[in-house]
Amino acid sequence: MKNFELISFTTVDELARTVAGAWLAEIEAAHRAGKRHCVALSGGRVAQKLFAAVAERAKARAVAFERAHFFWADERCVPPRDPESNFRLANELLFAPLKISEAQIHRIRGELPPAAAAAQAASEISRIAPRNQNGQPVLDLIFLGMGEDGHVASLFPGEPEAVISGMAIYRAVKNSPKPPPDRITLGYAAIAAARRVWVLVSGAGKETALRKSLYANGRTPLGRVAQFRTQTRIFSDLWLAEPAKKI
Repeated sequence: MKNFELISFTTVDELARTVAGAWLAEIEAAHRAGKRHCVALSGGRVAQKLFAAVAERAKARAVAFERAHFFWADERCVPPRDPESNFRLANELLFAPLKISEAQIHRIRGELPPAAAAAQAASEISRIAPRNQNGQPVLDLIFLGMGEDGHVASLFPGEPEAVISGMAIYRAVKNSPKPPPDRITLGYAAIAAARRVWVLVSGAGKETALRKSLYANGRTPLGRVAQFRTQTRIFSDLWLAEPAKKI
């Protein structure tokens, strides 16, 4: 049995609308049950589409966000108003339009030294989200994108096995192969602990990396994430030789 579900779309707009609707259903279910909904966001071009779709649909449905808490899968070590900031992207397209309370937004302090920012982010997420027996926060949902090299969050190919198997919730990434060089990222163990991981893959030049990630012994970061979990949902508008499941 595969430990991932590949869901295909014709266009990125169709992808964004479908995922937005599914996410809002998760938020509404948590609200009805009187439970928190803890989610980690990512940046990137497809995230822009997702956030805009969520904001539009949430207003139309009058979705209640009072129990939602927002974290990040990764962040660039830049100030919050910098164009490279993942927080800025979400703030402009999601939080501000929906008037999300600052008390529910737990951004990574990219303006701090990387080690201090990682420690602060780990402390904050552990304060809000429940933790498993390994001390990892159990988020309800983590959104990930994927780069042309198969990286997710700020987990890049070529890291030592000791780092990959580490138990740090958040860790600093130095000399990232993609600018800016300093970043903060969730570790593999924290991603593995989440109840749901949804990976949004869109953009030219990513077909090969996605295919390699879905091999049983794939060694891309996305491949490792899938192997560490019992189920990961991958939403993509890319055409692959192998057919994808449609919804």
